[in-house]
Amino acid sequence: MGREIFQNHTEIPYHITARCINRDWFSLDIEDVWEVMTRQLYFINHAFNLRIHAFVLMSNHFHMIVRTPDANLSDAMKYFMRETSREITFLSGRINQTYGSRFHRSLIHSPLYYLHAYKYVYRNPVEAGLCDHVEDYKYSSLQGLLGETWLDVPVSEDDNWKDFLSRQNTLEWLNKKPSAEHWNQVAVALKKTSFKLPREKGKSSCLEEQVL
Repeated sequence: MGREIFQNHTEIPYHITARCINRDWFSLDIEDVWEVMTRQLYFINHAFNLRIHAFVLMSNHFHMIVRTPDANLSDAMKYFMRETSREITFLSGRINQTYGSRFHRSLIHSPLYYLHAYKYVYRNPVEAGLCDHVEDYKYSSLQGLLGETWLDVPVSEDDNWKDFLSRQNTLEWLNKKPSAEHWNQVAVALKKTSFKLPREKGKSSCLEEQVL
């Protein structure tokens, strides 16, 4: 079977992730990786008009939610992956490449799916046991949005979903722990090129109708 043809969308956001080669650590202090990542995010925001709605750096991978008004996701991410890999490889003294493969994208078709992805991104450090609350994690665009630190990542408010997000207390909602089953369902959905919740015995997931 041939590779699926990628279609750039201008209005629909994507969840993006990429992981270190062999699932290894970045082989560099995370503070330094954060500096490299945020500087390059600043550049692609301006050079490619990439609208960044959320970004979280983990020890061996990153997550972000973006939108590409100029339909140039591939070009923007190709630049970002190449430049961050080049810098991290140089600074860490790695012999091999930084990333294990190209980035993975998942198209997010609806406001409800967006909320599932949004919570998944910001809760990643909590679920990994790195902090107790989403706002405590340093290497996340959330701290900047809350005014806890300088906002290194140029985060754009997503006008497409703003009204939906404002219906609830965002921090309280982000810190509400989902069930393991629901968390895993969203994780599986984000592995698809287009966000798709798994079905069980022909029935739709309850997450098709409710927030995570």
